[in-house]
Amino acid sequence: MNFHIYRDHNNEWRWFLQAANGRRIADSGEGYHNEKDCIDAISLVMGTNHQTPVNFV
Repeated sequence: MNFHIYRDHNNEWRWFLQAANGRRIADSGEGYHNEKDCIDAISLVMGTNHQTPVNFV
């Protein structure tokens, strides 16, 4: 899997997570004004693990 960072049509930073089969399996859901904020959001996602709770809604 790989994270990809890009600028959208509003010139904001966004990210998406691409699986080995080429499909997007997650995205930022919002744009960021600063590249650092986008990278920080990726770090939050990377910080999750098997201990992260799953909530059924």
